Amino acid sequence: MRGAEIHLAADPPLVEDALFHCQQAVEKSFKAFLTFHDEPFRKTHNLEELGEACLKIDPTFKGLVDEASPLTEYAWAFRYPGQLPTPPLAEAREALKSSRTVFQAVLDRTGITVA
Repeated sequence: MRGAEIHLAADPPLVEDALFHCQQAVEKSFKAFLTFHDEPFRKTHNLEELGEACLKIDPTFKGLVDEASPLTEYAWAFRYPGQLPTPPLAEAREALKSSRTVFQAVLDRTGITVA
């Protein structure tokens, strides 16, 4: 998430890079939650798939999974120049907000603390 913040603060903002970091933050948060609960998962960037696995453990994740799943495409959408137009800055800011929310939810549900 810090990477996304740095990219959004750049002049001009690096929206595509920020979105990639937001996707990664959610992916790693979901994987941390699954790992905490000794739940195996396959190698994937698909946030819906990972989120569904989290829902089997904690159904209260439903809103978070629904909110974060669209970020999946940012794992690869901008890896090659010129394929897609740059999304609006507001979209990246919302993605960062979602990634923070998911991260905090995982911390809250696992009792993990971050210094």
